[in-house]
Amino acid sequence: MKMWIFAVLAALAVGASAQSCPSTCATMKWGVCDGPPCSCYLLVDNGTKQPIDCTALVPKCFLMKAEMYRARNGLSTRSIAGKPHETAIVDNDGIYDPVCENDGKFKAKQCNGTDVCWCVNSAGVRRTDKGDQTLQCEKLVETYWVRLQLTHTKVNANVNKNNLKTAIANELNSRYQLSPSLVKDVQYDPDARMIVVDVNKTIGDRSYDLSKMAYYMEKDVKVLPLFYDQTRNFTPSVDGQTLAMEKIIVYYVDEEPPTMTMKYLTGGIIAVIVVVVLAVIAGLLAVFFFHKRQRKYKKTQQRELEQM
Repeated sequence: MKMWIFAVLAALAVGASAQSCPSTCATMKWGVCDGPPCSCYLLVDNGTKQPIDCTALVPKCFLMKAEMYRARNGLSTRSIAGKPHETAIVDNDGIYDPVCENDGKFKAKQCNGTDVCWCVNSAGVRRTDKGDQTLQCEKLVETYWVRLQLTHTKVNANVNKNNLKTAIANELNSRYQLSPSLVKDVQYDPDARMIVVDVNKTIGDRSYDLSKMAYYMEKDVKVLPLFYDQTRNFTPSVDGQTLAMEKIIVYYVDEEPPTMTMKYLTGGIIAVIVVVVLAVIAGLLAVFFFHKRQRKYKKTQQRELEQM
């Protein structure tokens, strides 16, 4: 009798567990949860189920792989204050299909399924020239400083600068699970409606991946939120006034400076450089010939006077 009761209770527990498994993932709109046992995943590559934790932000590497999977399968995905440091870099290469570690970190070397390879930082942003398969990326360099350059929409009243940092820090904490202590500085230009937020962690700290916050926030501002709840995005409130963001630029500063050169500049940039160089050379030549003619003219005048 006792064994029968125990079996019934176990079956009920399993059924309750299966029923409590959510069908959606709060931190990833493309996530799917099912069971038993309950597990959540993203579809990547050729339909591989990549396990994810829906109680935390999903690593950027997994997110990019999911975006590439959806793009290949015709599913909806996304539209395609200055630098904080001379070594800061911006993600200008666009989305690619990265190779990830089991924990969601980027592999230091990325090739995107081709013979062209490059090294990335912990945010997956290219930090070296592109090379071939022999390119060596000894380690994954950590991004320890992220600068968020934001522009908000017009507001009815002036924004209180003194309360802005607290509002930004609270919103970053509640939406992206970022410790307010990592928000080191917030600058504000009311005329340009520009907010510059510096998020820093100590060099060597690996307790929080800044790329998660930056990627989720970038999507929010571009009105392409990654959260399942699509009703809101990054909207800090200052003294009861909500600031809606309309533009964002993210700068990444690594623990080691990038090693990019001019070797692999795009054709358009090279063309601009060539035009500028040619213009400078043409200007110098014009000045040279102008002075030469001036000297010749003066010399001729002197000879005519001597003959007279």
